[in-house]
Amino acid sequence: MSLSADLRAELAQISPARRCCRLAEVSALFHASGAWHLRGRGIAVHLDVASSAAARRAFALLRDLHVSSEIRTYPRRAFDRATRYQLHVEVDEHALEVLREAGVLSSSGAPLEQPPKRVVGRACCRGAYIRGALLGAGSLSGPRDPHLEIRAGSLTGARFIVEVAAREGAALAVAERRTHAVAYAKGHEAIADVLALAGAGDTTLRLEEHAVVAALRADANRLANADEANLVRSTRAAHEQLEAIRAIGVDRLPPHLAEVAELRMRNPSASLRELAAKARPPITKASAHRRLRAIQRLVES
Repeated sequence: MSLSADLRAELAQISPARRCCRLAEVSALFHASGAWHLRGRGIAVHLDVASSAAARRAFALLRDLHVSSEIRTYPRRAFDRATRYQLHVEVDEHALEVLREAGVLSSSGAPLEQPPKRVVGRACCRGAYIRGALLGAGSLSGPRDPHLEIRAGSLTGARFIVEVAAREGAALAVAERRTHAVAYAKGHEAIADVLALAGAGDTTLRLEEHAVVAALRADANRLANADEANLVRSTRAAHEQLEAIRAIGVDRLPPHLAEVAELRMRNPSASLRELAAKARPPITKASAHRRLRAIQRLVES
């Protein structure tokens, strides 16, 4: 399953106990994926969602609010012919009242671009609204270079989602596309804040785990590259030291230089630290380096 499908499946398992949270989630679902139709003197609406989990969750929410709906499916008009799910709702008198309470319709029955502030007045309702928006029109790619988008029909709707998330410390940005607008987040940390607000703990942990693994892998690669570079430098330096010792001859060196020269000849691949430890008495790594460098300067002069 894709990350988007996993996210919707996880969010669909959350069932808020409070009526205000159910109304906020329904409000987001209708604003994110609702389409209105005039039928004679009445109106009807359908929710168009991408997964069966989201469709079942929307059906359960409406049922809890005593609003009748019917689930239908159809193949998407795209190369993959993926199945889409629609919830058809006949807006009777009770449904009309619920949708007004949820901030989906105005008092006159006209669709609203965004709900009134009262719908997201509580912190729990703000989380429920983001959850509904993700269920209805959210997409998540990753875990490498993760990108989260919540589609909205207009800039007004996208900005409202951004405002709701910001009140809970989750940062989203707005972008306008040719036919719609989106609220989006990039990067593990920003996306994790939004998912945590919506209650998607498992998906958040999955992204954070990938971020930790990626950071560890990057550190390991840096260390490996550094070790390789150090090894190359040490090997080149040892070769140059051997060449200098052979050019001048150990017998021509003063005793303190002759000792380290002999050690280098007997241990051509040893590190400076290892050479220093073999001296009698042992010397420091810096001393071994200075003595070998003195031999090279003698040859150069």
